[in-house]
Amino acid sequence: MARKAPGKAHREGISLRGLFRKFPDDDAAQAWLEEQRWGDEPWCPHCGSFNVRRNNHPSMPWRCAERECRKRFSVRSKTPMQGSHLGYQVWVIAIYLLTTSLKGQSSMKLHRDLEITQKSAWFLAHRIRKTFSDGSNPFAGPVEGDESYFGGRRKNMSNAKRKALAGTGRGAVGKTAVVGLKDRATNQVRAKVTERVDALTLQGFVVENTASDATVYTDDASAYMGLPRKHETVRHSVSEYVRGMAHTNGMESFWAMMKRAHQGIYHKFSPKHLDRYVQEFSGRHNLRDEDTLVQMGMVVRGFEGKCLTYETLKQPNGLSSGARSR
Repeated sequence: MARKAPGKAHREGISLRGLFRKFPDDDAAQAWLEEQRWGDEPWCPHCGSFNVRRNNHPSMPWRCAERECRKRFSVRSKTPMQGSHLGYQVWVIAIYLLTTSLKGQSSMKLHRDLEITQKSAWFLAHRIRKTFSDGSNPFAGPVEGDESYFGGRRKNMSNAKRKALAGTGRGAVGKTAVVGLKDRATNQVRAKVTERVDALTLQGFVVENTASDATVYTDDASAYMGLPRKHETVRHSVSEYVRGMAHTNGMESFWAMMKRAHQGIYHKFSPKHLDRYVQEFSGRHNLRDEDTLVQMGMVVRGFEGKCLTYETLKQPNGLSSGARSR
């Protein structure tokens, strides 16, 4: 079943044939999902009690035995799988595809591979993206900081959109900004969509996500001037890209991967959902050194408490009411 992944000899990968041998049906997939979420001790996702019992309910095979709770539940409860009518095997295969495909999977590809509708595939992919975590511990450094912009090319826009942007400038005008950091010591990436690229916003993101003694490398954008960290820059404005340890090549490589996916896989990242794609790519990047099954298990453990409804996705900002916009 297992094979060595090309280019990452220390990792143990899984072939598609091996995946289907391990997960031949929904029962095998359900057992694995339960093991990843609960280990050897299932607990109630409603009250947290370990006092639970098996029962014969067709879709809720567990029940809390606490008198104050007594609720039925399954491994889907309080996760993105909650309310889904897709089989457990479909979920496991989708997790595998989104975790191991460096440039991601379009909803049309998932629709064909999983034999589900494109609408279901789109919703399924967004629910899995929601589980990727970008971490919370500050980077110790050295750290690279950079920002990039995502959006369509003006020459490909409709006449109406081109007319609306006429006279507003070139380059990043009309696109969505994303700010990111890469810790060279751990190869971890953290990124998010941002509405502004001023000093307050960019420096705030760097300070929030780096240790106070970290060395930070950026380009010579004026927004980074006065950054309260040990700070070195490369002068992209005069075609200087590397000066000793000072460069942002790691973050630029990350942006390049996302943009190749933008052009070749997804074709469009809407501003409304862009941050979910950013979290998918940064989360997948941060798992790359792990064995494939470990990667998949980490995604499943990231499901905890992260429900996402279709109604939420269709709201103007793609967030549930009361949620903070990123």
